[in-house]
Amino acid sequence: MSKLFNATPSRTVEQVKPDVSGGGWRDMVGLLVFYAAIFVFFAFLSPFFLSVENLINLLVAASTLGIVAVFMTMLMIGGGLDLSVGAALALTGMVIAVTMNQIGIWPAVVLGLVSGTLVGVANALLVTWAGINAVIATLGTLYVARGLALVISDGLTKPVFDERFALLGSGTVLGMPVPVVVALLLFAIGFVVMNYTTYGRALFMVGGNAEASFLAALPVKRYRFVAYTLSGFSAALAGVILTARLYAAAPQAATGLEFSVIAAVVLGGTSLAGGKGTLLGTALGVLILGTLNNGMTLLSLSSDYQQIVQGLVLALAVAIDQIRLGNVDFAVFRRHK
Repeated sequence: MSKLFNATPSRTVEQVKPDVSGGGWRDMVGLLVFYAAIFVFFAFLSPFFLSVENLINLLVAASTLGIVAVFMTMLMIGGGLDLSVGAALALTGMVIAVTMNQIGIWPAVVLGLVSGTLVGVANALLVTWAGINAVIATLGTLYVARGLALVISDGLTKPVFDERFALLGSGTVLGMPVPVVVALLLFAIGFVVMNYTTYGRALFMVGGNAEASFLAALPVKRYRFVAYTLSGFSAALAGVILTARLYAAAPQAATGLEFSVIAAVVLGGTSLAGGKGTLLGTALGVLILGTLNNGMTLLSLSSDYQQIVQGLVLALAVAIDQIRLGNVDFAVFRRHK
């Protein structure tokens, strides 16, 4: 133990072997089986599900969730949580919509990205430096960002159309939709960062035991600050892509996105307690939620029922996480039989 506390930061981080397997290969196989069952279920019920057009639409719709989920995974591995991503996404879109006619579309996009990223910076300051609980801090910035989006738009949906900008939402790269390409690139970058960089390995240590990491001379606050900032940036980037895809920005856009992201991340094996997770599992979680939403839409289920299913998936993800952590005492159930 003394060797750990007395080691230099670089040596400590280099020696750590991060738990990148999330819940283990057994859980990963379980996720694959679960996804296959959902896929077959909707393919059987809807004749349109397996069409190429629908599968592309499924991936494009899930890309928004995936873009945000990459850095949310990194943040949660580091022991953080961000409930403001949906509001940051909406604020980004509204900033683009209300400024594009005055300053041009691309400066407006840059301003939108900065606005969404600043939400992440605000979260970082409140959580890491002010010491406010992450749930309370990010819930506060959620309301502030959503309120700002409503104020600057007068509560109205604003059209956003520019042929070049629209390519970010409807264009293709080598036959693959741009939103999907962006999501895949972020997953690839996140995988490299979490598995092959000092920062990524340090996040596992910080999330697993922040106090021991601090005693080992790791800059815990700085690492978490970066993670919260990246979470805000990913929400802003998703806001740019979604705005380009829909040709409009709405102050109520992405309401509830934060819970879908958390459900996908936790379902994929990342622990709410921090220190454990995998981006591959998150990708599967994103596909599961994306397929559920797509399938329910094809079956003409109302949004009310879709919210019920999403809530059940979130509850299931949290329950699975608690079981992984050993916080569920099954002996209690056996005693009450």
